[in-house]
Amino acid sequence: MPPFLLLIIGLIVLTIGAEVLVRGSAALALRLGLTPLVIGLTVVAFGTSAPELVVSLQAAKRDAAEIAVGNVIGSNLCNLALILGFCAMIRPLTTDRSVIWREVPILIGVTLIAAVVLVNSFLGQIEGALLVLGLIVYTVVTLIRARKEPNQSLGSDEPKPLPLSLALVFTIGGLVFLLYGSDMFVEGAVAMARLLGWSETLIGLTIVAIGTSLPELAISVVAVKNGETDVAIGNVVGSSLFNLLGILGATGIAAGGIFIALQTGDIVMLVVLTLALFPLVQTGHKIDRREGAALFLAYLLYTGWLFTVRG
Repeated sequence: MPPFLLLIIGLIVLTIGAEVLVRGSAALALRLGLTPLVIGLTVVAFGTSAPELVVSLQAAKRDAAEIAVGNVIGSNLCNLALILGFCAMIRPLTTDRSVIWREVPILIGVTLIAAVVLVNSFLGQIEGALLVLGLIVYTVVTLIRARKEPNQSLGSDEPKPLPLSLALVFTIGGLVFLLYGSDMFVEGAVAMARLLGWSETLIGLTIVAIGTSLPELAISVVAVKNGETDVAIGNVVGSSLFNLLGILGATGIAAGGIFIALQTGDIVMLVVLTLALFPLVQTGHKIDRREGAALFLAYLLYTGWLFTVRG
């Protein structure tokens, strides 16, 4: 099968798998007595990052670590510039004070830690384990905090109840789709890189990253159209944290250590965009259309630079 066709079919299967898995697992969690807010902060947030996770793990399994790491960094760049920028151009994004003073600083701190790890050009198993441990600590703290704020709502992201049998079918079926789709997607990405003479890092930073970020894009656009702009920002921040702590960490563990082929410019771009998030959301607690356009343009310029210099 042609590489491009493998990419397209794999991406479709991945997207369906993520949607089905989130619906099934959220319905199961609801039946276990978890509040909608807790489910949104854990099951839904992690579920939208499932494509990045399985694709990166499959890439590591196939000795394509460059795609795995490129996917993580590229996905965060998509979140911070492409998705936030596009959504802000649709409608200015307003957010809660807690996101500005609590979640965004955490994301900035985690990004700086990840940058230090990545600039050394090697991610070991111990470093990967520490990143995963950081995700566990963050999740536990988030759950404890959420239980003290039980009245918060997720708007259109609130999980819908399903019969137990259907919830189980959705959960298992979604996982199968994710695994099968990720295998096809990575196989297509590796084949395309070799066919076009592009590096696996370039493929990971662009095509793979954009493809696996589609669930976050879909959720954020729907939230913005429904007027729930804080959900869009929260989704991006939560997904970015999960990418750096969970996916990067799990990939380092699974691969037994990874040599990283990122350039300094890639890491600098990630840090700059993350740092820019704080002053953007601090001014009036929102990202306006002009700021969104600047983020979107920054992503286009960066992607153009990638293909011009490294294509």
